[in-house]
Amino acid sequence: MALYSLCRIGFYLYNTSFFPDMTTGNLLYLMLGGLKFDLSAILYTNALFILLLIIPLNYRFNAGFKKGLGIWFLVTNGIALAMNVADIIYYRFTLRRTTADIFRQFEHETNLGSLFVRFLFDYWYATLFFVALVVIMVMAYKRLDYSGPQVQRPLSYYGGGVICMLGIVYLTIGGMRGGFRESTRPITLSNAGEYVRNPRDISIVLNTPFALFRTMGKTKVAPVQFYPEDELEAIYSPVHDLPDTLPARQDNVVIIILESFSREFIGYLNRDKENGTYRGYTPFLDSLLQYSLTFDYTFSNGRKSIDGLPSVVSSIPSLGVPYFLSPYSSNRINSVASLLKERGYYSAFFHGAPNGSMGFAAFANLAGFDDYYGMSEYGNSNDFDGIWGIWDHKFFDYFATQLGTFREPFVAAMFSVSSHHPFEIPKEFRERFKGGPLPIQKCIQYTDYALKEFFEKASRMAWYENTLFVITADHCSSNVYFPEGHTAWGLYSVPVIFFKPDHSLRGMNNTIAQQIDIMPSVLGYLGYTKPFVAFGRDLFHLTDEEPFAFNFNDNVYQIMMDNHLLMFDGQKSVGLFNYVADPLMKTDLKDTEGEVLTKMETKLKAVIQQYNNRMVGDRLVVDEQPEARTVRNP
Repeated sequence: MALYSLCRIGFYLYNTSFFPDMTTGNLLYLMLGGLKFDLSAILYTNALFILLLIIPLNYRFNAGFKKGLGIWFLVTNGIALAMNVADIIYYRFTLRRTTADIFRQFEHETNLGSLFVRFLFDYWYATLFFVALVVIMVMAYKRLDYSGPQVQRPLSYYGGGVICMLGIVYLTIGGMRGGFRESTRPITLSNAGEYVRNPRDISIVLNTPFALFRTMGKTKVAPVQFYPEDELEAIYSPVHDLPDTLPARQDNVVIIILESFSREFIGYLNRDKENGTYRGYTPFLDSLLQYSLTFDYTFSNGRKSIDGLPSVVSSIPSLGVPYFLSPYSSNRINSVASLLKERGYYSAFFHGAPNGSMGFAAFANLAGFDDYYGMSEYGNSNDFDGIWGIWDHKFFDYFATQLGTFREPFVAAMFSVSSHHPFEIPKEFRERFKGGPLPIQKCIQYTDYALKEFFEKASRMAWYENTLFVITADHCSSNVYFPEGHTAWGLYSVPVIFFKPDHSLRGMNNTIAQQIDIMPSVLGYLGYTKPFVAFGRDLFHLTDEEPFAFNFNDNVYQIMMDNHLLMFDGQKSVGLFNYVADPLMKTDLKDTEGEVLTKMETKLKAVIQQYNNRMVGDRLVVDEQPEARTVRNP
């Protein structure tokens, strides 16, 4: 751990010019945050070393085994230190920590050996720094010694050894994951955002072995070149540049993201089901939808919660790998919070889970939200469901209360937690909400009730009338009842709802909408006219462009357009279906509707090219001075 911290200090000192506003206090805070990532990387690196030493057998005390294990320790940790030291130099060429993409970048090079030797001499000071670190490590390791067994009684030796082994395994897994809660996802690169004010500082928090470990197998986003740049922009561009004639509004914005809320749970959106008798499990949302704007077909852009949040607040879809887990999660990004900050908006993000869960706190920070409200800010563990977070009806009430304290205008987003496996609801509601044939359906009824209570409380507050509400889901539930819910389009069918208390937004719009449309639509509604990057479209100012939605399903790209769904494997189209006329997708039309296939494939290729190349090139914002962030090749 000490050697990793020395590497971090060396990294900063050599690259000081890239962190011009750094203060001593901020650097110490970043180094403190980095300890969590160092611990994870060191435990990954030494997993076999730890395992071989904790199995309660006498081979551990054999002199030959001890010598071999020592060599293994020094070699593996020497390699890890070499990665850290190499990135001290290489950072200047990439402006990010090295990730697993490095192997793809240099896989066709034939002169790596000579380049390596050249770099050793060109950057002799880094080489000397590495040698010094290794010398310290070797000297420290030689001071360690153990002999045994110290305990002679077999029962104590083996019984105590097993107990200790289980405890060490538990601690090791927790250290690798970055926490012990069931709701804690293994930490990844984006979690470093929790400690930074500027995304560039993420590289100080991280270490290179961690960045490599956490991006192995997650490098599907690579530059592609389907079209020349001028032709590409004509087909599809994520840059929005609205006319400055749009009326400017200062409405508050409240975005509610409901956990696992499949569209099929909402009776109002499925009035044709079961011969018109289907009622669904959301009586409040059904009543709200009568005075809201929604769309015929509405889709998520991913299948996980970590897909949903960037899609909704930053219009960044998940194509190939969740943005949170990608090597590019330290890119500069837009969000509804960061862009509205220019208009004087205060912003806050709410998630009732333990702080740090899912990496949401880190992402909210990177996305420009002013404040984060989690379980710690809620401050009452009696309302904790025991696994995921604060019960929805309690946290929605807290959400409404806090909104009443904010200065206007504000933008706030809230992510619910209760409609999640193991599908429990508070005891006091178990007789009231019985659900249906699926265990999640009683949770849907309960969260719908919590939403009703929120709106009833909010409607009595002064800010309510001047607020645009957006309601969607993070993704579909894996527990669905109707057969089309298991199809390639049904797996992504979630609600997208806009509501204004004056009922000025109302009706069922005959078009397609998706999660990534929410950010540009909110900005368009408010009359935001500066250019920004968003992969969705403005649903309030529709152009002549044919509506479409896209996502990534089981290693296949999908685009929904013109009543059709096209599947594309990155090289060729592998399926074409009319999901409107053929909802169960039984008839493949790719060999019979060539014109439709060509049009959709052209659009999808342009989307992939824009997404991949902008992600890799760190072009997710409109740069006023793009040369300031030029990435050079070594």
